[in-house]
Amino acid sequence: MAVHLVEHPLVQDTLLILRNERTEAAVFRRMATRISVLLAVEALRDLPTVASTVMTPMGEADGRRIGADVVVVPVLRSGLGMLDAVLELIPSARVGHIGLQRDEATAVASQYYAKLPHGLEHSYVLMIDPMLATGGSAAAALELLQQAGARDIRILCIVAAPEGIAFIERRFPDIRIYTPVIDRGLNDRKFIVPGLGDFGDRLYGTL
Repeated sequence: MAVHLVEHPLVQDTLLILRNERTEAAVFRRMATRISVLLAVEALRDLPTVASTVMTPMGEADGRRIGADVVVVPVLRSGLGMLDAVLELIPSARVGHIGLQRDEATAVASQYYAKLPHGLEHSYVLMIDPMLATGGSAAAALELLQQAGARDIRILCIVAAPEGIAFIERRFPDIRIYTPVIDRGLNDRKFIVPGLGDFGDRLYGTL
């Protein structure tokens, strides 16, 4: 498995704003969109393209278009905070949804919803989930995607813990993870430290 640390200055600056406990929900949402765009650009750097020609007001111009099917799959609910950013980049992308609920006492994820597009075998699948903590939710989502035929899956997360990365690496050695940071670890409640708190609560103002 390859872990891609995205160290672009704009990514790191945005991450710090997201971490700040004083950042209000409206700003938090804007920063979540900004960092998601930047992570998606990095994760899709190797998308295949095909030659194409368009007519400008002054004549023909040769160029290249995206030559692959992209599927974006947010893990509900927090992953929805990253979805619009990716669709801004690739409006033609198809979208699936996976709903997982983590038990706060055991940190075990249970599925409550899944709706995935057909024909994932030849698609570039971006699974978006802001926090990779224990890796349990990510693993459950990855199993669903692979059962649906997905072969090329990339995880986009805003903060990752070494425990979650190690867990995914053992279970899914071919998966690529794109993140700006690997934090110190998990506390006794399985929250990432220093992390940025509960992403979903901060995104939607449900603290």
